[in-house]
Amino acid sequence: MKICGLQYNGTWSNTHATEQLQPEMVQLVLVFGDRYLLQQPFIYDALKLRFPIANIAMASTSGEILHDEVQENTVLATAIQFESSSVQCYSTNIAAHADSFHAGKYLRSCFSSEGLQLLFILSDGTLVNGTELVEGLNDTASNDAVLMTGGLAGDGERFKETVTGLNALPVSGNIVVIGFYGHQLEVKGSAFGGWDEFGPLRTVTSSYKNILYEIDGRNALDLYKEYLGPFKAELPASALLFPLSVRVGQMPAVTRTILSIDEENHTMLFAGNIPEGSKVRLMKANFERLMEASESAAASVAVSNKEDNTLAILVSCVGRKMILHKRTYEELHAARKILGHQTFITGFYSYGEITPFQNTPGSCGLQNQTMTITTLCEHSTSNH
Repeated sequence: MKICGLQYNGTWSNTHATEQLQPEMVQLVLVFGDRYLLQQPFIYDALKLRFPIANIAMASTSGEILHDEVQENTVLATAIQFESSSVQCYSTNIAAHADSFHAGKYLRSCFSSEGLQLLFILSDGTLVNGTELVEGLNDTASNDAVLMTGGLAGDGERFKETVTGLNALPVSGNIVVIGFYGHQLEVKGSAFGGWDEFGPLRTVTSSYKNILYEIDGRNALDLYKEYLGPFKAELPASALLFPLSVRVGQMPAVTRTILSIDEENHTMLFAGNIPEGSKVRLMKANFERLMEASESAAASVAVSNKEDNTLAILVSCVGRKMILHKRTYEELHAARKILGHQTFITGFYSYGEITPFQNTPGSCGLQNQTMTITTLCEHSTSNH
């Protein structure tokens, strides 16, 4: 596997280049960047000219990740040339489906299972319901335990519009899925949050999708404000510091970020669904544990052979970036320290992370406020 990294920041420049990479043989280019830049035709045109046969998958971000640095208002392109592996890519627009669940179910059905190692998802982050999308991706009759990771596109801190695209200019509503095939591929994925839970375990008694009305029969917003104490005066911004841990049945808990509050109707809007009957507990930020979570995610996906070229795709939540602020680089540095300097690191800050459930092969979930890391390494056929 050969990798070439490019960055556009007024002009194109190389950020990483593997010897003997042949641009005309590159099969995949992952492109993460500022929405306004990605929508400019010259970005896509330049990449298509340089990598003529490649599938070009694009997603807007809330910040780009390059090695252990956060980039702003740039475009990062990662070109991959496989030795013996291959990719299949499919996309659809949410407007072509009844809902996000059926869009996910349709995309999962596009991929054959033979040799499939990883599905990497880049989804619109504003028009698509991420919870329902991953439920559709999980809803398959096959028993294959395929790793599924990825994220929802971002739009800085504007939360206005996100765009994704496959082999065309990116637009709103698109969902792109990349299938990685080949028995020489070693792929791993993991996510850690690093948040502390506090307060009693409570039950959601009234909600609709990602709108929360009542917890334990009480108005959820009123109850939430009680726990926030002095932080309630800083709502909705302070809500980023206090997400909810949500557990449905025997499934692993997921973290849900509060996107907005409606004072008039006393409701709370979350970045993922909060089903009625689910068990919830408040969480609070612990800066040191956020860094440790990044290290833990990196440690769990480190590849077995450091000699091979390795790609790490980091998808972290915009909420973490807004909380950590000037310390954001620390969570990237923590991951870099574990992954090593021989690993090429790219990625983005997202509106939601698609991660594998722990101890549940072939199933993924939507998380908020996590650091999600996917690693890919193609072991050379000459070594086997």
